[in-house]
Amino acid sequence: MPAALSYPGVYVEEIPSGVRTITGVPTSVAAFIGRALRGPVNEPFVINSFGDFDRTFGGQRVAYPMSYAINDFFLNGGGQAVVVRLWLVGAAGGTGIATLAPGGMNLVAASPGSWADQVKVTVDTNGITLEIAQLQDPTLVAADLFNLTIEYPGSNPEIIRNVTVKDGPRRVDRVLEHESSLIRLDKLPNGQPNLPANPPAAGATANGAGGDDGAGLDNATLIGNENNKTGMFALKKADIFNLLCIPPDSRGGETTPAVYQAAMAFCVAHRAMLIVDPRPSWSSNATPAGMGAAELGNLNLGGTGARNAALYFPRVIESDPLRKGQLDYFVPCGMVAGIMARTDGERGVWKAPAGLDAGLVGVQGLEANLTDGENGQLNPLGINCLRSFPVLGRVVWGARTLRGADQFGDEYKYVPVRRLALYIEESLYRGTKWVVFEPNDEPLWPQIRLNVGAFMHNHFRQGAFEGSTPKDAYFVRCDKDTTTQNDIDLGIVNIIVGFAPLKPAEFVVIKLQQIAGQIAV
Repeated sequence: MPAALSYPGVYVEEIPSGVRTITGVPTSVAAFIGRALRGPVNEPFVINSFGDFDRTFGGQRVAYPMSYAINDFFLNGGGQAVVVRLWLVGAAGGTGIATLAPGGMNLVAASPGSWADQVKVTVDTNGITLEIAQLQDPTLVAADLFNLTIEYPGSNPEIIRNVTVKDGPRRVDRVLEHESSLIRLDKLPNGQPNLPANPPAAGATANGAGGDDGAGLDNATLIGNENNKTGMFALKKADIFNLLCIPPDSRGGETTPAVYQAAMAFCVAHRAMLIVDPRPSWSSNATPAGMGAAELGNLNLGGTGARNAALYFPRVIESDPLRKGQLDYFVPCGMVAGIMARTDGERGVWKAPAGLDAGLVGVQGLEANLTDGENGQLNPLGINCLRSFPVLGRVVWGARTLRGADQFGDEYKYVPVRRLALYIEESLYRGTKWVVFEPNDEPLWPQIRLNVGAFMHNHFRQGAFEGSTPKDAYFVRCDKDTTTQNDIDLGIVNIIVGFAPLKPAEFVVIKLQQIAGQIAV
């Protein structure tokens, strides 16, 4: 009813339809954890291209395998990644952050690393625009203002104009925080900015010194602390990620089972898939197929949590642009994550990221060239093989989770089935938050069925489910049978959603029969 019917006439009232569209979440945002040349530490940073990684984290570096994995991700079709750079204090101790002091003003690098030893800062007063600065702070005079030019090899200079050491919007620490990716003003022990009493003199310069790349990462640093949100737990600060890659910390190294075990549990909690890489000793073995069961035992990624993990074997051979094109061995996690993203975009998350369309881009070879028989030893164990076929090239030739061994008979045996379930879970988790605190009775339940049903039907039309009719493909239940009076008293509404997943045609059987000659009777 309108608020008040005070005069004769026509009153118009808008009635809510009850439609609240549920939007599907992204399916292939890949998270990478490891060391990089520079960039924020223990902070998830979203990138949309390798150019973004180059600008923020310093691009590919021989000593940092994560940079190669991220390049493989985008090269193979990846669209968005979340990077968590980690840094561990080295033998020199300290924070690893370089310092600069042009004209008595104490500046520091924006992040730890020896990269900042190449930074140069110059102070000048050329082209000071007092009028513009006074628009933000009328008390400023020309003598209060100065410019900073920050130079770093391989990138365009940062020119920070019209800053001051006086309090106000143009105070140098505030401006650097928003406009520079390279330096910051130093802070006092109490956390306050270390502002000099007077502006630095024009012409003063300073070079960075004291930067430290730190030590190799250990298990504790990679896993991190949940309360402090460090290590992999830094991803709790990210909006979403669907795939997790943890490349080895050093060339020829390996990610330890302890890290993978912690990462798998973390992925289960965040509805994501962990992509597991093989150990170098496995890939380089003369008889790798026979080592499959032992390698799985070494990883110890068991239980129902293994539904959220997939192992790809062997390592790949790529040309290293930083070593004049020499061939070397690299883990496949970034490449596989890129193929998953590419498949999601072309076909949907319900399509297995494997087969002839799942070609490995940028690969010169595989460390182990498996035969059909060797593939047949590994596939029943839930190990996904990378294969090389004449003419067809190198492709992903497996789509099982680590719960996909034949002896488990798990309902989430296949990667696309598990990823589709995780996608539906996360989409409905986010898309039904409007239900919280709504009156829990008959008017609410049909609205829930309407909105969740519309989401499921849209995916049925896209071919995400098995079945020729919606009734065969999915169901949504929310009524007095799913939500009892006791549930209502406890503040609970139960929504039951079921779907018939599409399972990949893993084995194609062709039967041939000769036609016998006709016998006259």
